[in-house]
Amino acid sequence: MEKIRMTTPLVEMDGDEMTRILWQMIKDELLLPFIDLKTEYYDLGLEHRNETNDQVTFDSAEATKKYGVAVKCATITPNAARVKEYNLKEMWKSPNGTIRAILDGTVFRAPIVVKGIEPCVKNWKKPITIARHAYGDVYKATEMKIPAAGKAELVYTNEKGEEVRELIHNFTGAGVIQGQHNICDSIESFARSCFNYALDTKQDLWFATKDTISKKYDHTFKDIFNEIFEKDYADKFKEAGIVYFYTLIDDAVARIMKAEGGFIWACKTMMETL
Repeated sequence: MEKIRMTTPLVEMDGDEMTRILWQMIKDELLLPFIDLKTEYYDLGLEHRNETNDQVTFDSAEATKKYGVAVKCATITPNAARVKEYNLKEMWKSPNGTIRAILDGTVFRAPIVVKGIEPCVKNWKKPITIARHAYGDVYKATEMKIPAAGKAELVYTNEKGEEVRELIHNFTGAGVIQGQHNICDSIESFARSCFNYALDTKQDLWFATKDTISKKYDHTFKDIFNEIFEKDYADKFKEAGIVYFYTLIDDAVARIMKAEGGFIWACKTMMETL
């Protein structure tokens, strides 16, 4: 049998521990006998990431931008125990977070329904696809331990050197702070990916944030989604017979427990998908 020939290389991101063995088995038994496999290989094992000061992770993401497709194995995001176990130079950040930030991609998690395996919620009859924004938030957060009493502020300095300040907290003792960010271009890209995916799959799209509490950060997501939908997608959704539905994250969780499925649920952060 003649092997299938590849014209574009596949970016191959090897991983840690057992995944390296499983990926090699998949190649040996399911791919190489049938495909003239061409890959551009990157070793994202924790030891090699440490040797390259994590440069290999950035290189693999740039290769993915170049070729348009990649396979990534599971990797270790080190904690303090892993730093000691592997004798790491530092506690390297999540490879997934680094790669997603460079690609500015949207993650779609579409479950596979298997006959005989019943969902934990009995009224779920169809798959529920989770769409997640893959830039910013906790993956790109800046953190600081506060050692003692003092004032913490958010400071924005424009190109003219002018500052805008917002008080985070007046600490009376030790504590911790975390600064998260996002950019409007990435949020717009996320919104269009979700709308297009809904049209391609002919599924309703739900989107939820906590804009009643986060009146600037979350509300920006809500506003951008609404503006893009009304401008570019409202007529297309009507023609396709599907619906775009916005609600608070609390309401979305309650509704999803009573739904039958068969829609896309867009979430702005990883934490909303847990």
